[in-house]
Amino acid sequence: MAIDSGLILLLFLALLFAWGLNRVRRMLRLGPVAYGGVVIVFVIVMIAVWGQTR
Repeated sequence: MAIDSGLILLLFLALLFAWGLNRVRRMLRLGPVAYGGVVIVFVIVMIAVWGQTR
């Protein structure tokens, strides 16, 4: 089973996004519901992007 290089890139982007979102969340004082909503939208978009590239 070979790991797709595009999937590795998406995981790296997800970690980078989570780190940046955490910094923005502190500045904007987002609640846990808003934070969860942003994360869910990001996951859906990343799965869609990954699905398009396959």
